[in-house]
Amino acid sequence: MHIGIYDRLIEVARTEPGLTTYSDIAPLADLSMDRVEDRAEISRILEEILQRESAEGRPLLTALVVHRGEDNNPGEGFFAAAARLGRFGGSRHQMQRLSFWVSEVNAVHEYWRRSGR
Repeated sequence: MHIGIYDRLIEVARTEPGLTTYSDIAPLADLSMDRVEDRAEISRILEEILQRESAEGRPLLTALVVHRGEDNNPGEGFFAAAARLGRFGGSRHQMQRLSFWVSEVNAVHEYWRRSGR
């Protein structure tokens, strides 16, 4: 697991309303979202973090990572990984996806504000 990205996500989780972008965290792993292979690697890193958080029974920390731009939504990989872990029903309906994501963002902030880690 990439500790630099993990620690940065925890910092963001402790701020409200804190979100970050793929472009902001990629350089922490010497990656660039301009390169296809780097985008695949950042997805792998984030899925590893998501799996760890799920295994520990915590809200999905990677919900805080969104696309830069107008939509400011998480990538498809977030929803797919959450579905594989049984945390999300896999709906393609935009309102259900949005509701799940907002719920996770709120749960992440609440958990990490209370946590003494």
